[in-house]
Amino acid sequence: MPLGLLVLWQVLALTQSTPLFPGPVKVGVAIWSNAPVILSELGITLLRAAAGFALACVTMIPLGIFLGRVRILGVILSPLMDMLATLPPPAIIPLVMLFAGTGDWAKIVIITYAAAVPLVMNSYEASLSIHPMLSRVARSLNLSRIETMRLIDWPSSLPMIVTGARLAIASSLLVSVTSEMLLSTNGIGTYLQRSQETFRVDAGLAGIAFISLAGLIVNAGMARLERRWLFWHYRDKTGD
Repeated sequence: MPLGLLVLWQVLALTQSTPLFPGPVKVGVAIWSNAPVILSELGITLLRAAAGFALACVTMIPLGIFLGRVRILGVILSPLMDMLATLPPPAIIPLVMLFAGTGDWAKIVIITYAAAVPLVMNSYEASLSIHPMLSRVARSLNLSRIETMRLIDWPSSLPMIVTGARLAIASSLLVSVTSEMLLSTNGIGTYLQRSQETFRVDAGLAGIAFISLAGLIVNAGMARLERRWLFWHYRDKTGD
């Protein structure tokens, strides 16, 4: 089936005979000839996405667990989290530009915001869903609030937090490309923007192919790490 679609695509491209509708052969040539440039730009994008994701992790996961443990703060800030969840990251670009300009830090701030929402919400909901018996165990052991968060809340919330992390990774990759297209400096998003402006559709499709491949590799790596870190969780679910 995929081979048939490629053949059909190539036939249609030959009938159109226009650079605005390249066939798979021309796209393959563009992938080969532009691979060094695309890989260089993609590396910049992935570094920004990783930096924004890491910054969101170290701030939002503890915040979400803390809000779940200190219920009154969670109730107060829950509407704010719901509001931020509906605010698309590109909408904050004008505000970010006022304080961070258009360089790397501006893009990292936008990526951090995109990753922060699923991380803090999943951490908060996971902390709320902890079995009440575990809280009683913490009190019986005279654990402090910080010790309870570290020794009980964190391990118990980890499966749901990892789910939020996978959503945050996808958001980080998506927003990193989008921010580069809107704040043109470098990165794969800027490469796609330049390809569009110069009507190099084949080069743009080559960039998209590399982005898709990078997304598959990142997701596969995250799934493997999840299975390794949460082996006990999956073992309990399967009963093995």
